[in-house]
Amino acid sequence: MAEQTAAQHELATLVVQCLNLETVTPAQIDPDAPLFGGDLGLDSIDALEIALAVSKRYGFQLRSDNPDNRQIFTSLRTLSAHVEQHKVS
Repeated sequence: MAEQTAAQHELATLVVQCLNLETVTPAQIDPDAPLFGGDLGLDSIDALEIALAVSKRYGFQLRSDNPDNRQIFTSLRTLSAHVEQHKVS
């Protein structure tokens, strides 16, 4: 498993908390593993929950009509990169 960056760990913590993932710790989320259809078992409702948590925490919207969502939500690494690029400081 690849090592998480500080930003990825922060985002993994947010995902675990907002989805109440009781059997997963933030450190167990592989930055390169698929968020959906993988070991986490996340679905489209979870994507909406993550988007809401990200907007509250980082100050920008992850819109459901964004054509890049499939790529953005590919893995913790891609989601974290998108958040780092768009977050409001």
